[in-house]
Amino acid sequence: MKRLKILFLPLIIIFLTGCNWNFYLDKPLPAVTVNNDLKVHYLDVGEADSIFIELPNGETMLIDAGEAQDEEKIADYIENLNYDTINYVIGTHPHADHIGGLAYIIKNFDVKNIYMPKVAANTKTYENLLKTIKSKSLSITVAEKDKKIINTENLKAYFLAPENKKYDELNNYSAILKIVFQDKSFLFMGDSEAYVEKTLTDVSADVIKVGHHGSNTSSSTSFIKKVNPEIAVISVGENNKYDHPDKDVIKAYEKLGTKIYRTDLNGNIVISTDGENLDVEVEK
Repeated sequence: MKRLKILFLPLIIIFLTGCNWNFYLDKPLPAVTVNNDLKVHYLDVGEADSIFIELPNGETMLIDAGEAQDEEKIADYIENLNYDTINYVIGTHPHADHIGGLAYIIKNFDVKNIYMPKVAANTKTYENLLKTIKSKSLSITVAEKDKKIINTENLKAYFLAPENKKYDELNNYSAILKIVFQDKSFLFMGDSEAYVEKTLTDVSADVIKVGHHGSNTSSSTSFIKKVNPEIAVISVGENNKYDHPDKDVIKAYEKLGTKIYRTDLNGNIVISTDGENLDVEVEK
């Protein structure tokens, strides 16, 4: 969205906040017993992103938390599902429409693990997030290519990006996550753009959270063909000033026969799978 000055882990912020980053340490992977369905909640937070995931091993995951104005809405949604613990929190990149509500979530839930890419932004929102993480005595594990969160026979969650390189655009640092549950797979693109898309492998997925709110900076035709999803979900604000989603992006997915769901049209979108079948529920 906004183009912010990118800071590569500025020491001034780290010293001010004292936030602990685990740059190179892979934590031991949890043992997983699969008893339930995988359920992915794409929350309607306007021109922003927030995805809450009920994992089939009983754990939970939150990918982004919209703008600050969305924080209570997101918290209420999770609490209404009877959760007070979030095992994995992922901030895909430091834009306010993705991390704006994360500090509130971390304050109000029992958060076990936090993943963020190795890049910072010179914003109060980002600085406040780091201070909140410190205040809860938590550390940040760097989200980067090939980093595994869960790695078992039936359930896997791992990052496809970012790579350890510098980009001109903050969106391209987005943590891209893939979750595979038995025969079904979900891809979460953050705001990553076509520049990154062309470098990715292992992108075939049944369901994709479309990159950058359906902007034409993402979702190149060649990438869409590589993913070849059955379902595409676009998190986007109603009548937004950016004219998202782009008409050509919509056409490219439709040409493949992909079923498209949009938060501006459908509200909250919940996609469940038992590992073999997909079920979609929409708010409207």
